[in-house]
Amino acid sequence: MPDAIRMLDLFAGAGGLSRGFHDASARFESVTAVEFDTAAAASYSSNFPDAEVHAMDIKHWLDEGGATPGMARVIIGGPPCQGFSTLGKQEVDDERNDLWRQYERTILAVQPELFVVENVAAFGKSPQFAQFRASADDGSLRDYDFEARILNSADYGAPQTRKRAILIGFRRDLGFPGWPDRTHTSTPIAVGTALAHIPEDVEGVEFPDTRTMDFQGRTFKGSFRADELHLGRRYSELSMRRFTEIPRGGNRFDLPEHLKAPCWVGHKTGSGDVMGRMHLDRPSVTIRTEFFKPEKGRYLHPTADRAITHWEAATLQGFPDEHRFVGSKTQIARQIGNAVPIPLGRALGAEIAGFLD
Repeated sequence: MPDAIRMLDLFAGAGGLSRGFHDASARFESVTAVEFDTAAAASYSSNFPDAEVHAMDIKHWLDEGGATPGMARVIIGGPPCQGFSTLGKQEVDDERNDLWRQYERTILAVQPELFVVENVAAFGKSPQFAQFRASADDGSLRDYDFEARILNSADYGAPQTRKRAILIGFRRDLGFPGWPDRTHTSTPIAVGTALAHIPEDVEGVEFPDTRTMDFQGRTFKGSFRADELHLGRRYSELSMRRFTEIPRGGNRFDLPEHLKAPCWVGHKTGSGDVMGRMHLDRPSVTIRTEFFKPEKGRYLHPTADRAITHWEAATLQGFPDEHRFVGSKTQIARQIGNAVPIPLGRALGAEIAGFLD
């Protein structure tokens, strides 16, 4: 068997991108992961127990000498994107926008053969992208080059429309690995297909038991398999009345006037996803960190009068039922919503594994 491909995961979250790479090839070996959110780091450790997981700020990890030459052939990761996301305030001075420099520091320290950066589509038009480009052209990263594209996860088998900016970086003497072929452009996987194995009735509101996990000096709930998180919420009577009035494929525009929020009354335009039901016959909208709140988007179950559950959201992100999560319900929702859809990671991993053969 060819040699293992040692991999370093930055801003690792619960391990979605690593999961995709591991599914693509057994050659990938996660040796180290860095994640600031301790609960997410605990989830990563639960799924990749052989990896050395550092729950800390990446700058501190670098300052302590965590990145060493040759520790990994491939670096992957998606720096937090809220600073230039189209959903945020897009503040130029947001400190999260500077995290790409820590990614650059890691590349310079480790000297990998390849690296992959994942971010929101808006990243390609940001000053940070331009600075990254300049660094590769004639700056500190001059030994590397990269190609960038916006990829839609649905084109690679995810039951979700999620467009992300993907950068594939490579040592100049190796050349560009290439982009994975789109496999599902004309045959996307629909929500109804993805959720067919999940019962419509939820399994309560609270976690199935009181198990806990100690991780780096803190105690968290879990770990739980994804299929143990088919949990609902305690909705108000008003919310339940609204849900029952929204037909298949409908949204807040279908509500009678007396059930509309004051800010909706008289507003016949705007987002049709607010308080919307997912469509059974098409991929879902982007799964974000507050998928359990129908007022945040098209997160109502296609037929049941409730929002999608954590298990359903994880499934739409491509997580297998056995993937484990650690933390509170809110912490786990954030881990699910921030993840890279596994089918997209799998496609990228397959392309890179083939290139490194």
